[in-house]
Amino acid sequence: MKSAARDGDNDGLRGAGDASMARTLRPATDTRRNTIDVWERARHDRARPLSATGRRHRAPARAPAAPRRERHRSNDHDPRPRDRTGDTVGDTERPGPGTGKQRPGGGGGILMGRIFKVPVYVAPSWFLVAALITWFFGNQLERVLPEIGNARYLVALFFAVAFYASVLVHELAHTVAALRFGLPVRRIQLQFFGGVSEIEKDSPTPGREFTLAFVGPLLSLVLAGVFYLGMLVTEAGTVPGVLCAGLMLSNLIVAVFNLLPGMPLDGGRMLRAVIWKISGRPMTGTVVAAWAGRVLAVVVLVGFPLATHTGGFTDRESFTGVDSLTDGLLAAILAAIIWTGAGNSLRMARLRERLPALTATALTRRAVPVPPDSPLSEALRRANDAGARALVVVDPDGTPRALVREAAIAAVPQHRRPWEPVGGLAQELTDGMRVPADLAGEDLLNHLRANPSSEYLVVEATGEIYGVLSTADVERAFVAAMSGQGGSAAPS
Repeated sequence: MKSAARDGDNDGLRGAGDASMARTLRPATDTRRNTIDVWERARHDRARPLSATGRRHRAPARAPAAPRRERHRSNDHDPRPRDRTGDTVGDTERPGPGTGKQRPGGGGGILMGRIFKVPVYVAPSWFLVAALITWFFGNQLERVLPEIGNARYLVALFFAVAFYASVLVHELAHTVAALRFGLPVRRIQLQFFGGVSEIEKDSPTPGREFTLAFVGPLLSLVLAGVFYLGMLVTEAGTVPGVLCAGLMLSNLIVAVFNLLPGMPLDGGRMLRAVIWKISGRPMTGTVVAAWAGRVLAVVVLVGFPLATHTGGFTDRESFTGVDSLTDGLLAAILAAIIWTGAGNSLRMARLRERLPALTATALTRRAVPVPPDSPLSEALRRANDAGARALVVVDPDGTPRALVREAAIAAVPQHRRPWEPVGGLAQELTDGMRVPADLAGEDLLNHLRANPSSEYLVVEATGEIYGVLSTADVERAFVAAMSGQGGSAAPS
C-alpha cells in the first residue's frame, strides 16, 4: 500500500471534511506562525475527563475555517438514512452502538453458563425479586397448605427458581430464532421483572421481525399448557398440584403481558412489524409501537390496581396477597419499565436513522507523511504548512508503517521536540487500524469497537491513504447524532 504523497509533499495527504491544524488555534489569515504551539493545546486534554472509550475529548476550534486548498471529495455512498432501527424488543434488546464501548458480557451479573454458545447471566436484582416472590408465594401457601408449616418458604423458593427457568426458556426462544435468522446474540440476562436477549442486529424483514418477537410468548403459552396438564395428573391441595397451578398461571400471565401491543414488549415488536409491512418504513412502525407503549404504561399504572379490587378480591386482599399499596407500587414499577423502554426504542430508532450520515471520509483528518527519524518539531512545521492535523510514519518508498499518537506529541516538552524523532512517538499500524474509506454508520462503529485505538489510518479502495481518523472526532459526531444535531461533522 502506497501513500498518495511523498515525503517532501507539503500538500500532505488529503481527506474530505478535515480541519486544518493551523486554524485550530489561530485565525485563518495568520499563515506563517511558528508551528511549535500548534499541538500544545493537546496538553490540556490530559486534565479533561475521559470519554466513554477512555479517550479525552479535544476542545472545538474557535477560529473561522480557512478555505481548503484541495479539491472537494464527495462521499462514495448515499448519505440518506437507511431503514434500520435499534429498538428494545420486549424481551429482546439491541444495544446501541458506541465508539469503543464494549460489553463482552462483563458487568452483566453472575455467569451461569452458555447455551448455544450464548452466555447466560443472572443480574443481582434477580435475587431481590426471588426473595420477594418467595415471601409472597409463601404467604399464599400458608392459606392453601397450612399443614406444611415453615417448609412453605422452601416450596416458594422452588417456585421462584422454576418461574425464572420458564423466563429463561422464553428468552431462549428469541435467541434460537435470532440465530436461525443469522442475527448474533450477545447474551441472555435474567434480571428484575424478567429477562433480556441482547440481539446485536435488526431483522432484515418485517416477517422475520414478527416471528422473532412472537416465539417468546408462544413458548410461554406452551409451558402454561404443560403445567396445566401437570395439574390434571396431580392431586389438588398437594405441593405438586399447587406448584403446577402457580407455574401455569405465571407462564400464562407472562405470555399475555408480553403480547400487549406496545414497546418494549414482544407485542409492541409485533405491532411494529405489522406497521412496517403496511407502510414500508420500519421507522413508522417504531413510532407507532413506541407511542402505543406509552399509552399502555398509563393503562397499567391506573388499571392494574383497579383490577385487583374489581376482579373478585376482597377489601383486605390484593394481587400480591399483601395490600393495595403493594399493588400500586408494583403497577408503578411496571408502568415505569414500559414507559422507559418505549422511549428508549424511539430514541434508538432515530439514532439508527442518523447513523448512515456518520462517514469515515467526513471525519478524516488530513495527514502528512514523515520518515521515522524526522524531528518532531520539523514534522509539526510541515503539518502546519500543509494544513494537516495528523502524522503518518512512512518507509522511504512511501509505505505507511505507523501513526504518531496525538497524546504522545502532547507529552513531549517544546524544548525537546527538535531532538525527538517521530518514530519513537508512533504506534505501529495493525490490520484493525486500517479503516476503509467507504465505511459509514453502524459498520464504521462496529469496526472501531472491534479494534480499539486512538487513531486509525483511512485508506481508499485503491490502497491510497485518505487520512487519519481520530476516535475523539467520531465520539463527538456520535454524541451530536444522539442529540439530533446531525450525523457527522468536520473534525475540530
